[in-house]
Amino acid sequence: MKIICIGRNYTDHIAELENERPTDPVVFMKPDTAILLKKQPFFIPEFSDDVHHEVEILVKITKIGKHIDAKFAHKYYDQIGLGIDFTARDLQSKLKEKGLPWEKAKGFDGSAVIGKFIDKSEFENINNINFRLENNKKVVQNGNTSLMLWKIDALIEYVSKYFTLKIGDIIFTGTPSGVAKVTTNDNLTGYIEDKKVFDIKIK
Repeated sequence: MKIICIGRNYTDHIAELENERPTDPVVFMKPDTAILLKKQPFFIPEFSDDVHHEVEILVKITKIGKHIDAKFAHKYYDQIGLGIDFTARDLQSKLKEKGLPWEKAKGFDGSAVIGKFIDKSEFENINNINFRLENNKKVVQNGNTSLMLWKIDALIEYVSKYFTLKIGDIIFTGTPSGVAKVTTNDNLTGYIEDKKVFDIKIK
């Protein structure tokens, strides 16, 4: 399986990091070794002093597809999840300054939290899902899929132009504002609506 990530998909987060608003979705990848194993803590890597949490709605692909039209995209997933794209922001900034790829800052071991998935039939509208991240029981990121620049089905259409989507692939759909540094002893808890879908300790 592969992990396909979307950057700069929420206007408030673009402004937060003073990035340019993209004309097309920003796409990058994480290897499967980035997945944080279940019930394991996240260990801050020795190569970064500024790892940020980025909470994101996830989509798990259930059918093989290429050049998928947005109007048919809903047939390629049946579950919605939540996760964290951990980002070594200091390393990412250095790489961006040199015009280099982000993989070392985004795809390192343990950098992808994948929480429990919920059947999409439980949601009235996929494009109106509330989600949030709490750090030590305080809300630090709050989002709604209605605020995405490119909604889930549009992302599947776009990504499938370049990559054949396969069963088990996961799309990270972008993060809202509120990204911030994590520190030892933080406890990150993710919610879709009011359902807790992950709980991660920082070491």
